[in-house]
Amino acid sequence: MKGALFRRRLRRGLRHMRSALTVKMTLLYGALFVAIMGMSLYATRNAIDHYADRTVRQEMAIGSALFARMATLQFRQLDQSATVLASDFGFRTAVGTSDAPTIASALDSLKRRFGIDHALFVSVDGALAGDTDMLTETESSQLYDALDSGRRQGIVGWRGQSHMVAAAPVRAPMLTGWVVFSRNMGPKELAQLAQLSAVDLNPRLLPVAALPAGLRTTKSDDITTREWRRGSDDMLVQARPVENLVPSAPRMLVLEYSLTDAMAAYAPILNALLAFGLIGTLLALWGAFVMSRNLARPIIALESAARKVSSGEHAQVKVETRDEIGRLARSFNRMVNAVEMRERQIAHMAFHDGLTGLANRTLLREQIALYHQRAGKEGFALFCLDLDNFKAVNDTLGHPVGDALLCDVAARLAQTCPAGFVARLGGDEFALLVDDGAGHADQIGRAIVNSLAQPFHVNGHRIVAGASVGIALAPQDGADATMLLKNADLALYRAKQDGKGSHRFFEPAMDAEAQARRAMEVDLHDALRNGELELHFQPLFGLSQNRVTAFEALLRWNHPVRGMVSPLQFIPLAEETGLIIPIGEWVIHEACRVAASWPDHIRIAVNVSPVQFRSSTLNSIVLQGLARSGLDPQRLELEITESLFIDNVEATLASLHSLRTLGVRVALDDFGTGYSSLSYLRSFPFDKLKIDRSFIVDLLAHEGATAIIRAITTLADALGMETTAEGVENSDQLDILRAQGCGQIQGYFFSKPIPAGDVAQLLQKLDQDRRAA
Repeated sequence: MKGALFRRRLRRGLRHMRSALTVKMTLLYGALFVAIMGMSLYATRNAIDHYADRTVRQEMAIGSALFARMATLQFRQLDQSATVLASDFGFRTAVGTSDAPTIASALDSLKRRFGIDHALFVSVDGALAGDTDMLTETESSQLYDALDSGRRQGIVGWRGQSHMVAAAPVRAPMLTGWVVFSRNMGPKELAQLAQLSAVDLNPRLLPVAALPAGLRTTKSDDITTREWRRGSDDMLVQARPVENLVPSAPRMLVLEYSLTDAMAAYAPILNALLAFGLIGTLLALWGAFVMSRNLARPIIALESAARKVSSGEHAQVKVETRDEIGRLARSFNRMVNAVEMRERQIAHMAFHDGLTGLANRTLLREQIALYHQRAGKEGFALFCLDLDNFKAVNDTLGHPVGDALLCDVAARLAQTCPAGFVARLGGDEFALLVDDGAGHADQIGRAIVNSLAQPFHVNGHRIVAGASVGIALAPQDGADATMLLKNADLALYRAKQDGKGSHRFFEPAMDAEAQARRAMEVDLHDALRNGELELHFQPLFGLSQNRVTAFEALLRWNHPVRGMVSPLQFIPLAEETGLIIPIGEWVIHEACRVAASWPDHIRIAVNVSPVQFRSSTLNSIVLQGLARSGLDPQRLELEITESLFIDNVEATLASLHSLRTLGVRVALDDFGTGYSSLSYLRSFPFDKLKIDRSFIVDLLAHEGATAIIRAITTLADALGMETTAEGVENSDQLDILRAQGCGQIQGYFFSKPIPAGDVAQLLQKLDQDRRAA
């Protein structure tokens, strides 16, 4: 009755299947259940296998340990019995007199008393007494050799049977022989041992030579366990080394058990699980069919809506229920709305700047391509610009103020050129496209510079930013976006080089200069590593001491192809690229190393670049240079320029004081060309002021120059500072400087910069001249 009802419901269910989805879901759920059941059966079978294997191995370990324990006890008992007889005075007397009947009687008596299977006496000359018929001639010889080599107990094979043997030496008082007692370890004795284990392990003592190669071992602690296939049974075999009396004929304890027999006990459990699995599979198929039929309709509707959405159409699914399917439909509808909104946001973010809302570089490149197509021969202009003082705004007022400033800059650019297309390239860089702007590019560039030069009021701060602008004209300056952007950027670089707050048009020569600059930058990267940099030294002559008091280290680059490259070319490049940091480190270390070999009264002066001075590693570099060279810190003089005080006076003064704590001297180079000399001379006691060469050149042409020199030397004397005049080229300049109280001179009149190898020769010549005078 129940079977007929099931068949009618099944036929009715099949008639209601309207799509392949129902069949697929039914088969899928059925397959999943079958897979789960299969994995469960497989896991159960493996668990039983592992459990049975582990149980058998544990029993083998127990049986092996029992044998080892019993062997120890047996050896101890045999040894004690043998020792008792070997210590007996009467027995030793019989041995000493070679009384064979007495020896045999004593052996037999003690054998019966202690229940020992065999008793022997082996004399030092190899003669045997007692149970001698149990040994062959070869075995007798092996026994004697073992005893003679000092072995006292172990398993041995006599006439094909295993025996436990213990021996005790007989001394009267010299060694006269050995008492040897043994017990049988044949199948009967081993069977009694097997009864102590929960399973029959069939223990046997077998010669090593009779074992398979995989079970052979000679190490006393190496227990080998292997699985073998014997007929239809899987066998687990374990071989354990035992203590052997005769090393040349070793034996091992072998235990074995059938894993097939162990698994047979679990067969009813596996059969029951298999039956339950079959019944469960049938029930799962029926349940999967019913559930699939109910799920198919809304899923088909969702699939149809998803296909429409994937093709770009808007689609919604009708919500008919409040169950999980209904919630899925509502979630799908929300997802469609969210995806459409997110796609609009992503499309906007892909082409616009997240901070200012302006177009980004990607959209700008597309617009340039459109401008090329639209403008044709009439052309258009691309303006690239960045703010001149934006870094200072971020450093002093913080990034939130900097971000707000960028937004205000974007708005002002849009107001300045409402017909243009404004984009933000990143950081403080912006771009502006103006259609048909080639004829008005100069006017627009001026308007941008003037507009951004006006103060901004951001979060209560009055900020004067300023901007530099580079202009590229299409199509002559670039036929595509890449070339046009590159050329506009080169023009921007030139505008910043020319003093900022200005605009420049691209010129072909700029490209050639940029390529040459790039080539020099690449070569400069390798110059330090290849040993192309070297130091020359220009002496500083002390007028009051009438001798050289210091040398200034001057960097030179001997390029293998270009020859000697002017410092005016590569020093600014090194500062712009940051290469001045490793180069400056090398200069300090090399200058200290060279100066360490000079007389103690001569100092070394090293110029420190503003970029290097602002580096956090300067103090450690100076310390390393002094430590490695052994130079007295007072002999190292670091020269800085007044430009360091323009940006951040407080930070500069703090760095100078930290250098002073190292013990080095600090000199102010190019004094008189800055903007706030007197204020920071009061804040930091420099050791020396170096008068800029521009004043020395004017000494003979302008009387005011002499007054300036007098003012500087007077000021320096009042503040306790030395003075050095740079660029002295003739004796007239020297006379004026000496008269105005200048302490040192430096220039070609005295000596040009020389290599390190010529310093000693120069000092020697000057010393000779001074003595001759």
